[in-house]
Amino acid sequence: MQERNQTCLGCHQARARIGWHASTHERSGVACADCHRIHQDRDPVLVKSSEPDVCFSCHRQKRADFQKPSTHPVRFGLMGCSDCHSPHGSTTTAMLNKPTLNQTCFSCHGDKRGPLLWEHAPVAEDCSLCHTAHGSLRNALLTKTPPLLCQQCHAPADHPSVARTSQSLPGGSAGGSVFLVAGGCTSCHSRVHGSNHPAGAKLLR
Repeated sequence: MQERNQTCLGCHQARARIGWHASTHERSGVACADCHRIHQDRDPVLVKSSEPDVCFSCHRQKRADFQKPSTHPVRFGLMGCSDCHSPHGSTTTAMLNKPTLNQTCFSCHGDKRGPLLWEHAPVAEDCSLCHTAHGSLRNALLTKTPPLLCQQCHAPADHPSVARTSQSLPGGSAGGSVFLVAGGCTSCHSRVHGSNHPAGAKLLR
């Protein structure tokens, strides 16, 4: 493998490949020709619409993730794996293009970056506290469905937020919350990433 790669790396030593040595792919015994097709007019891994299929040949779980209802638009050819990841090596977790996960997300989702007058702490800390990167069965790539997601950090002290059942709805015997009739915390707290509204302390507006 090293001999095969050295043929390529003898010429291709540009900035994009400076992290190849000691990268996850290099340590896993991946050869340049495992991903690239030389002597072809169009190398599939260099074309955004066909690049994911090359990556999925090894990363099979990610192929399954991108078939879920809520995903980034990779399967539609609008994004490639290299929009977020650096296949030739990176000093970051998961070989990300940017130094942190949040910076990687903010390169597209700049409206979530702030600065915000009222900031929701998890947004600045780590996007993956609430979202999964590749695919989810829930809307907006959420890891859990509200209110369960919110209740990982927030206690239902101000208003009881129990699960929606026939017993928990208004008039039921379990003392359910009228605030969850429409489906979750975000029915009222719609500015979950943060707010610049003077009255947005509770992320309501």
